[in-house]
Formats: sequence, C-alpha cells, structure tokens
Amino acid sequence: MIDRRAVLLLGGAGVGVAAAGQAGAQIGRMIPQRASARVIVDNDFAGDPDGLAALAHQLLTPKTRVTLVTSSAVDPKLADAKLAGRSAAAGRDTVLELIRRAGIAQAPPVVAGAERFEGGASPAARAIVAEAMRDDPLPLIVTCGGPLTNIAAALRLAPEIATRMTLIWIGGGGYPAGGWEYNLAVDAAAARYVVEESRVPLWQVPQPAYRQMQVSIAALGADLRPISPFARWLYDRFTAPPPFVTLGGTWPLGDSPLVLLSAISPESSHYADLPARRIGDDGRYGAVVPGRRVRVFDQLDARLTFDDFYALLRLNAR
Repeated sequence: MIDRRAVLLLGGAGVGVAAAGQAGAQIGRMIPQRASARVIVDNDFAGDPDGLAALAHQLLTPKTRVTLVTSSAVDPKLADAKLAGRSAAAGRDTVLELIRRAGIAQAPPVVAGAERFEGGASPAARAIVAEAMRDDPLPLIVTCGGPLTNIAAALRLAPEIATRMTLIWIGGGGYPAGGWEYNLAVDAAAARYVVEESRVPLWQVPQPAYRQMQVSIAALGADLRPISPFARWLYDRFTAPPPFVTLGGTWPLGDSPLVLLSAISPESSHYADLPARRIGDDGRYGAVVPGRRVRVFDQLDARLTFDDFYALLRLNAR
C-alpha cells in the first residue's frame, strides 16, 4: 500500500521526495487527494496478465477505493490445462497473492465467479449486488476487463442496481461495424443482456481503442521490473505467454484504461455518446436499441496512464 508519508516536498528550496519511514525525515505538505469513487474490479485474472497490472494500479491509486474484486472464468479453449474447471478460482487466488505482495493493508473482499458461462447466481454476482445496494456517499464504478458474466448475473439478480453504478467495460469490436472480440465472444449472452436489456450506464472501450495501450517489451524489462520486488513479481506474470502467442515488440496493457477512466482523468481521451446497438452472433453491431446510449471511447491517453502507474509503484516501493 502507498505510504501516504512518501510525499512531495514543496518549498522555496525546491522539490524533493520524503522517503517513507526514514528516521528523522522531515515530512512536507502533500498535494491533497481523496477518493472520489468506490470501485468493484471484475476481470478474468487467470488469463492475460494485463488485468493484474490494472488491478495493481487501481489498488494503489488514492483516487478510488476498491471495495470488491471478483474473478470470472477463462475460455477453456485458451486456459492452461491445469486450470480446467477452476480458472475463476485460480484468478481469485492470484489476486489474493497480488494483494499480499503489494502490502495492501485494507484489502477488499475477493470473490470467484462461476466457472462456466451460464449466467447463474454465483457468489461473485451476489457480492456485486450486495456492494451496489450498500449505502455509501461515494458513487460506485464497476470496471470489467473480461467477459461480462458476473456483471450480467448481478443485474439479472437485482435489476435495480443498474441505477446505482456506472460500468466501464473493455470489450467489443470497433464502431460502427463491430466484429469478433474475445471479451464479447466468450460470453455473448452476457454482453447482450448488459447492452440490450439492462439500463446500467455503460462506458465501452472497444478493441481498436484498448489496443492503443501498447508498452514495449524493452520498457517492461527496463522500467517496470527494477522498481521493486512487487513490480518484479508483476513483470514475471508476463514472462510465460501462451504457446500460441507470438510477441512482437510490445505487450498491450489493454485493461489499463479502466484505471485511466475511473481514477486518473478521461479528459485527455476522446469519446462519443452513441446509440446502443444489438449484437449479432458474429459480434457485429446491428439495429439500434431504442432509448439506450453507450459512451464509446476511441482514443486513450496511454502516456498519462503509464506515467501514473510507474510513479505509484515507485511510491509503493518507498
């Protein structure tokens, strides 16, 4: 957890950094920040490690308070054979390890969702409903970097929670045509329910937008890995890609827009409020859903996102 004593010293002698816990160190004034929203983080944490990087970022930022983490399943065709039938539980276990290694003092509950894409009332769905119905002065944002399985199940259980939260989802093909995209295709029924039948306010980051979040392989090794033991552990999650993946010069951290838009600032990114459209079996967008609109992001500020992430990791290390 970020030690809030690691602060910027603002004074006539210049700007310096106070090392947290250093004996006799003079603690200066801190630029004031406080949480402006509470966040439920939902992702398929046993899949691509970009979800773990985004979770670490969300836990470390002072601008949001993570009150629940839920894990969804990975497509069995893509999951490690050792995770067959337990990828949601494995994702939960990895999240618990991440929280321990990051030293998060006030850890949120971590709940596994269903192991199959059937939309049942899983423990994760019930936990989402309970958090959404809880009275709290902070508005609720739900961030989803995987299939919408747990979110759709929660909305089916208690449709009234749609008015008590905003959903940010990484998924779907680019507008206006659409097309195949993993987070949509792996549970298209859940995506259809959320987009076409629910009334939850939805911010969508489709595939062409989240692919802008490119980080070079060299930068991950040179800039992320040396920051701290925790950063090294995060880096190591990237060192064993699936055998069917051939990496180029980058690894897209496609789930990081969840933190950019919920905790940093959406102002340097670009979006349009568009009519929601029905989703075909091939992932293409069809007829307009009457009375339903979606905020669709098409440009994202990657520099701001990753500058903030690395800075928070360095503060956490101190």
